[in-house]
Amino acid sequence: MKLDSNAHSVFLLYYHLIFVVKYRRKVFDDKISDRAKEIFEYIAPNYNITLQGWNHDKDHVHILFKAHPKNEISKFINAYKSASSRLLKKEFP
Repeated sequence: MKLDSNAHSVFLLYYHLIFVVKYRRKVFDDKISDRAKEIFEYIAPNYNITLQGWNHDKDHVHILFKAHPKNEISKFINAYKSASSRLLKKEFP
């Protein structure tokens, strides 16, 4: 296991995030999941986040990612949720 470091600390932060579709509707298929993953991979480098794992079911998505301690995870999640929601609704009506 490789630890990350900066000038004064050593760290290894993994986050397991689960996004659930409103009312647990069964909307995710491979095509929509792949597009949501592309959006995640596009936004993540702006917040120094690296995607480690992605898995989906019909009504939710599991995301495993690695981040730096100085990152504001809540701002990243808000940015991802708004962008992915807008783009997915537009592309998959």
